[in-house]
Amino acid sequence: MSEIIPLGSWVDQSVHYLLDHDASTFDSIGRFIEGFAALVEHGLQAIPMGVMMAIFIGVGLWRVGWRFALFAALSLFLIYATGFWDQTIITLALTLSSTLISLVLGVPLGIWTAKNKHVAMVVRPILDLMQTMPAFVYLIPAAMLFGLGRVPGILSTVIFAMPPAVRLTSLGIRQVNREIVEAGQAFGCTPWQLLYKVQFPNALPSIMQGVNQTIMMALSMVIIASMVGAGGLGNDVLASIQRLDIGLGFESGLSVVLLAIMLDRITESFGRTPGTAPAPRFAGLRNVMRVRREHPVAAQS
Repeated sequence: MSEIIPLGSWVDQSVHYLLDHDASTFDSIGRFIEGFAALVEHGLQAIPMGVMMAIFIGVGLWRVGWRFALFAALSLFLIYATGFWDQTIITLALTLSSTLISLVLGVPLGIWTAKNKHVAMVVRPILDLMQTMPAFVYLIPAAMLFGLGRVPGILSTVIFAMPPAVRLTSLGIRQVNREIVEAGQAFGCTPWQLLYKVQFPNALPSIMQGVNQTIMMALSMVIIASMVGAGGLGNDVLASIQRLDIGLGFESGLSVVLLAIMLDRITESFGRTPGTAPAPRFAGLRNVMRVRREHPVAAQS
Protein backbone atom coordinates (compact mmCIF):
# COMPACT_ATOMS: atom_id res chain seq x y z
CA MET A 1 0.00 0.00 0.00
CA SER A 2 1.47 3.34 -1.07
CA GLU A 3 1.69 6.21 1.38
CA ILE A 4 0.16 9.57 0.51
CA ILE A 5 2.21 11.26 3.24
CA PRO A 6 5.46 9.36 4.03
CA LEU A 7 5.58 10.65 7.61
CA GLY A 8 7.52 7.66 8.91
CA SER A 9 10.23 8.16 6.28
CA TRP A 10 10.55 11.82 7.20
CA VAL A 11 10.99 10.99 10.88
CA ASP A 12 13.53 8.29 10.05
CA GLN A 13 15.48 10.68 7.83
CA SER A 14 15.43 13.33 10.56
CA VAL A 15 16.90 10.93 13.13
CA HIS A 16 19.64 9.86 10.71
CA TYR A 17 20.37 13.50 9.90
CA LEU A 18 20.86 14.22 13.61
CA LEU A 19 23.16 11.21 13.89
CA ASP A 20 25.25 12.38 10.95
CA HIS A 21 25.56 16.05 11.95
CA ASP A 22 25.18 16.26 15.77
CA ALA A 23 26.68 13.02 17.07
CA SER A 24 29.08 14.88 19.37
CA THR A 25 26.20 16.77 20.99
CA PHE A 26 24.35 13.56 21.74
CA ASP A 27 27.55 12.01 23.06
CA SER A 28 27.92 14.92 25.50
CA ILE A 29 24.32 14.65 26.62
CA GLY A 30 24.71 10.90 27.01
CA ARG A 31 27.85 11.25 29.12
CA PHE A 32 26.14 13.76 31.41
CA ILE A 33 23.06 11.60 31.93
CA GLU A 34 25.16 8.47 32.38
CA GLY A 35 27.29 10.22 35.01
CA PHE A 36 24.25 11.54 36.85
CA ALA A 37 22.49 8.17 36.81
CA ALA A 38 25.66 6.37 37.94
CA LEU A 39 26.05 8.86 40.81
CA VAL A 40 22.49 8.24 42.01
CA GLU A 41 22.83 4.46 41.66
CA HIS A 42 26.18 4.25 43.44
CA GLY A 43 24.87 6.55 46.17
CA LEU A 44 21.89 4.27 46.84
CA GLN A 45 24.02 1.14 46.65
CA ALA A 46 26.44 2.62 49.20
CA ILE A 47 23.64 2.82 51.77
CA PRO A 48 23.56 -0.40 53.84
CA MET A 49 20.43 -2.47 53.48
CA GLY A 50 19.44 -1.98 57.11
CA VAL A 51 19.77 1.79 56.82
CA MET A 52 17.72 1.84 53.61
CA MET A 53 14.99 -0.18 55.30
CA ALA A 54 15.07 2.17 58.29
CA ILE A 55 14.71 5.18 55.99
CA PHE A 56 11.62 3.77 54.26
CA ILE A 57 10.06 2.63 57.53
CA GLY A 58 10.86 5.89 59.32
CA VAL A 59 9.52 8.11 56.55
CA GLY A 60 6.45 5.91 56.26
CA LEU A 61 5.81 6.15 60.01
CA TRP A 62 6.31 9.93 59.93
CA ARG A 63 4.26 10.73 56.85
CA VAL A 64 1.59 8.00 56.66
CA GLY A 65 1.27 6.01 59.88
CA TRP A 66 2.27 2.87 61.72
CA ARG A 67 0.22 0.54 59.50
CA PHE A 68 2.08 1.70 56.41
CA ALA A 69 5.40 1.49 58.27
CA LEU A 70 4.62 -2.13 59.09
CA PHE A 71 3.67 -2.77 55.46
CA ALA A 72 6.95 -1.18 54.30
CA ALA A 73 8.96 -3.35 56.70
CA LEU A 74 7.27 -6.54 55.50
CA SER A 75 7.58 -5.51 51.84
CA LEU A 76 11.28 -4.73 52.07
CA PHE A 77 11.94 -7.97 53.94
CA LEU A 78 10.05 -9.90 51.24
CA ILE A 79 12.07 -8.22 48.49
CA TYR A 80 15.29 -9.15 50.30
CA ALA A 81 14.14 -12.70 51.06
CA THR A 82 13.29 -13.39 47.42
CA GLY A 83 16.75 -12.21 46.30
CA PHE A 84 15.70 -9.07 44.39
CA TRP A 85 17.17 -6.43 46.70
CA ASP A 86 20.04 -5.38 44.42
CA GLN A 87 17.81 -5.24 41.35
CA THR A 88 15.24 -3.22 43.28
CA ILE A 89 17.87 -0.65 44.28
CA ILE A 90 18.94 -0.31 40.63
CA THR A 91 15.30 0.18 39.60
CA LEU A 92 14.84 2.75 42.37
CA ALA A 93 17.94 4.61 41.17
CA LEU A 94 16.69 4.66 37.55
CA THR A 95 13.28 5.85 38.71
CA LEU A 96 14.73 8.65 40.88
CA SER A 97 17.14 9.76 38.13
CA SER A 98 14.35 9.93 35.56
CA THR A 99 11.99 11.65 38.01
CA LEU A 100 14.52 14.31 39.00
CA ILE A 101 15.23 15.17 35.36
CA SER A 102 11.49 15.21 34.62
CA LEU A 103 10.82 17.59 37.52
CA VAL A 104 13.74 19.90 36.71
CA LEU A 105 12.31 20.29 33.21
CA GLY A 106 8.60 19.90 33.97
CA VAL A 107 7.94 22.17 36.96
CA PRO A 108 9.43 25.35 35.41
CA LEU A 109 7.64 24.55 32.15
CA GLY A 110 4.40 24.13 34.08
CA ILE A 111 4.87 27.52 35.75
CA TRP A 112 5.59 29.08 32.35
CA THR A 113 2.46 27.59 30.80
CA ALA A 114 0.40 28.87 33.74
CA LYS A 115 1.75 32.39 33.22
CA ASN A 116 1.60 32.52 29.42
CA LYS A 117 -1.45 31.31 27.49
CA HIS A 118 0.45 31.30 24.17
CA VAL A 119 3.05 28.93 25.60
CA ALA A 120 0.22 26.77 26.96
CA MET A 121 -1.35 26.55 23.49
CA VAL A 122 1.93 25.26 22.05
CA VAL A 123 2.84 22.93 24.92
CA ARG A 124 -0.56 21.27 25.39
CA PRO A 125 -0.63 19.26 22.11
CA ILE A 126 3.00 18.26 22.63
CA LEU A 127 2.11 16.89 26.07
CA ASP A 128 -0.84 15.04 24.53
CA LEU A 129 1.53 13.42 22.06
CA MET A 130 4.02 12.50 24.79
CA GLN A 131 1.30 10.87 26.91
CA THR A 132 -0.58 8.99 24.20
CA MET A 133 2.28 7.69 22.06
CA PRO A 134 2.93 3.98 22.89
CA ALA A 135 5.80 3.79 25.35
CA PHE A 136 7.78 1.32 23.24
CA VAL A 137 8.05 3.88 20.42
CA TYR A 138 10.28 6.15 22.52
CA LEU A 139 12.88 3.44 22.86
CA ILE A 140 13.64 3.34 19.11
CA PRO A 141 15.02 6.87 18.52
CA ALA A 142 16.59 6.94 22.00
CA ALA A 143 18.51 3.74 21.28
CA MET A 144 19.54 5.02 17.83
CA LEU A 145 20.84 8.32 19.19
CA PHE A 146 22.44 7.10 22.43
CA GLY A 147 23.05 3.39 21.97
CA LEU A 148 22.02 0.74 24.48
CA GLY A 149 22.15 1.10 28.25
CA ARG A 150 20.82 3.41 30.93
CA VAL A 151 20.86 6.62 28.89
CA PRO A 152 18.19 5.75 26.29
CA GLY A 153 16.12 4.15 29.05
CA ILE A 154 16.24 7.30 31.18
CA LEU A 155 15.55 9.65 28.26
CA SER A 156 12.56 7.66 27.04
CA THR A 157 11.31 7.54 30.62
CA VAL A 158 11.64 11.32 30.95
CA ILE A 159 9.59 11.86 27.80
CA PHE A 160 6.92 9.45 29.01
CA ALA A 161 6.79 10.64 32.65
CA MET A 162 7.18 14.43 32.40
CA PRO A 163 3.66 15.48 31.22
CA PRO A 164 1.93 15.05 34.63
CA ALA A 165 4.51 17.33 36.27
CA VAL A 166 3.87 20.03 33.65
CA ARG A 167 0.09 19.71 33.64
CA LEU A 168 -0.48 19.57 37.40
CA THR A 169 2.02 22.34 38.15
CA SER A 170 0.25 24.57 35.63
CA LEU A 171 -3.15 23.58 37.01
CA GLY A 172 -2.11 24.27 40.59
CA ILE A 173 -0.70 27.73 39.79
CA ARG A 174 -3.79 28.69 37.76
CA GLN A 175 -6.19 27.55 40.48
CA VAL A 176 -4.67 29.66 43.25
CA ASN A 177 -7.40 31.89 44.66
CA ARG A 178 -7.41 35.19 42.77
CA GLU A 179 -8.07 37.14 45.97
CA ILE A 180 -4.85 35.84 47.50
CA VAL A 181 -2.86 36.86 44.40
CA GLU A 182 -4.45 40.32 44.41
CA ALA A 183 -3.70 40.68 48.12
CA GLY A 184 -0.06 39.82 47.48
CA GLN A 185 0.15 42.37 44.70
CA ALA A 186 -1.50 45.00 46.91
CA PHE A 187 1.00 44.36 49.70
CA GLY A 188 3.92 44.95 47.34
CA CYS A 189 5.05 41.43 46.44
CA THR A 190 7.47 41.27 43.55
CA PRO A 191 6.58 38.71 40.84
CA TRP A 192 9.18 36.33 42.28
CA GLN A 193 7.85 36.74 45.85
CA LEU A 194 4.31 36.28 44.58
CA LEU A 195 5.33 33.02 42.94
CA TYR A 196 7.33 31.31 45.68
CA LYS A 197 5.61 32.78 48.77
CA VAL A 198 1.99 32.91 47.61
CA GLN A 199 1.21 30.85 44.52
CA PHE A 200 3.63 27.96 45.02
CA PRO A 201 2.52 27.13 48.63
CA ASN A 202 -1.14 27.14 47.61
CA ALA A 203 -0.42 25.06 44.51
CA LEU A 204 1.73 22.56 46.44
CA PRO A 205 -0.95 19.81 46.74
CA SER A 206 -1.44 19.83 42.97
CA ILE A 207 2.31 19.97 42.31
CA MET A 208 2.96 17.06 44.66
CA GLN A 209 0.25 15.10 42.89
CA GLY A 210 2.20 15.75 39.71
CA VAL A 211 5.38 14.48 41.41
CA ASN A 212 3.51 11.38 42.52
CA GLN A 213 2.19 10.66 39.02
CA THR A 214 5.61 11.31 37.49
CA ILE A 215 7.23 8.77 39.81
CA MET A 216 4.58 6.16 39.03
CA MET A 217 4.89 6.64 35.27
CA ALA A 218 8.69 6.66 35.51
CA LEU A 219 8.65 3.36 37.40
CA SER A 220 6.40 1.73 34.81
CA MET A 221 8.55 3.00 31.93
CA VAL A 222 11.83 1.96 33.60
CA ILE A 223 10.60 -1.63 33.52
CA ILE A 224 9.87 -1.36 29.79
CA ALA A 225 13.27 0.31 29.24
CA SER A 226 14.96 -2.98 30.11
CA MET A 227 14.47 -3.80 26.42
CA VAL A 228 17.31 -1.37 25.64
CA GLY A 229 19.52 -2.51 28.51
CA ALA A 230 18.46 -0.12 31.27
CA GLY A 231 18.78 -2.86 33.90
CA GLY A 232 17.05 -3.40 37.21
CA LEU A 233 13.94 -5.45 37.82
CA GLY A 234 12.96 -4.98 34.20
CA ASN A 235 15.69 -7.41 33.19
CA ASP A 236 14.09 -10.12 35.32
CA VAL A 237 10.62 -9.35 34.00
CA LEU A 238 11.93 -9.50 30.43
CA ALA A 239 13.81 -12.74 31.13
CA SER A 240 10.68 -14.32 32.58
CA ILE A 241 8.80 -13.52 29.36
CA GLN A 242 11.56 -14.92 27.18
CA ARG A 243 11.80 -18.13 29.21
CA LEU A 244 8.09 -18.40 30.02
CA ASP A 245 9.19 -18.59 33.66
CA ILE A 246 6.05 -17.90 35.70
CA GLY A 247 7.85 -18.00 39.06
CA LEU A 248 10.51 -15.47 38.06
CA GLY A 249 7.87 -13.22 36.52
CA PHE A 250 5.73 -13.31 39.67
CA GLU A 251 8.63 -12.62 42.05
CA SER A 252 10.12 -9.77 40.01
CA GLY A 253 6.67 -8.33 39.29
CA LEU A 254 5.79 -8.46 42.98
CA SER A 255 8.95 -6.50 43.82
CA VAL A 256 7.90 -3.85 41.30
CA VAL A 257 4.42 -3.66 42.82
CA LEU A 258 5.69 -3.34 46.39
CA LEU A 259 8.19 -0.64 45.41
CA ALA A 260 5.47 1.23 43.51
CA ILE A 261 3.07 1.14 46.49
CA MET A 262 5.72 2.45 48.88
CA LEU A 263 6.77 5.28 46.57
CA ASP A 264 3.15 6.14 45.83
CA ARG A 265 2.01 6.40 49.45
CA ILE A 266 5.08 8.31 50.60
CA THR A 267 5.09 10.90 47.81
CA GLU A 268 1.32 11.31 48.04
CA SER A 269 1.63 12.22 51.71
CA PHE A 270 3.91 15.20 50.99
CA GLY A 271 0.99 17.08 49.44
CA ARG A 272 -0.66 17.32 52.86
CA THR A 273 0.15 17.57 56.53
CA PRO A 274 1.52 14.32 58.05
CA GLY A 275 -1.21 11.74 58.37
CA THR A 276 -4.14 14.17 58.33
CA ALA A 277 -5.96 16.72 56.22
CA PRO A 278 -4.78 18.65 53.17
CA ALA A 279 -2.79 21.85 53.53
CA PRO A 280 -4.84 24.97 54.45
CA ARG A 281 -6.46 26.64 51.49
CA PHE A 282 -5.25 30.13 52.45
CA ALA A 283 -1.76 29.16 53.58
CA GLY A 284 -0.28 31.64 51.10
CA LEU A 285 -2.08 34.58 52.72
CA ARG A 286 0.14 34.23 55.78
CA ASN A 287 3.15 34.49 53.47
CA VAL A 288 1.68 37.70 52.02
CA MET A 289 1.43 39.18 55.52
CA ARG A 290 4.99 38.04 56.22
CA VAL A 291 6.19 39.87 53.10
CA ARG A 292 4.39 42.99 54.31
CA ARG A 293 6.13 42.81 57.69
CA GLU A 294 9.52 42.21 56.08
CA HIS A 295 9.13 44.93 53.43
CA PRO A 296 6.89 47.66 54.91
CA VAL A 297 8.14 50.30 52.48
CA ALA A 298 7.30 48.22 49.42
CA ALA A 299 3.87 47.40 50.89
CA GLN A 300 3.02 51.08 51.46
CA SER A 301 4.02 51.97 47.91
